[in-house]
Amino acid sequence: MPHRSHHHDDEPVVQSVTSAPSSLAEEQSGRIRRYLVTMGIRTVCFVLAVVTATAGAPWWVWGSFAVAAVVLPYVAVVMANAVRPRPPGSSAPVTPHGDGPDQLER
Repeated sequence: MPHRSHHHDDEPVVQSVTSAPSSLAEEQSGRIRRYLVTMGIRTVCFVLAVVTATAGAPWWVWGSFAVAAVVLPYVAVVMANAVRPRPPGSSAPVTPHGDGPDQLER
């Protein structure tokens, strides 16, 4: 026996709280926060690279901090530009209606 829905066509569909996406403002503030945290870590890595290099630490120590300081801005920008994916089923193919090329002649 098929499951029958009690939803009528004239009733609005209510979004479930658990499936509702976060607002655009929340998403943007989260991306800004991730960017600022990543750039803060980059600043710390830069300072540590300078301090460890001048203190005579092995090259791989200050080099690792320097590489992180160079790579982290790229990572920060990519993370800041990453937007949430579209929910499944939010887009559907469009099938044209009408007579096709004959419509152009009208």
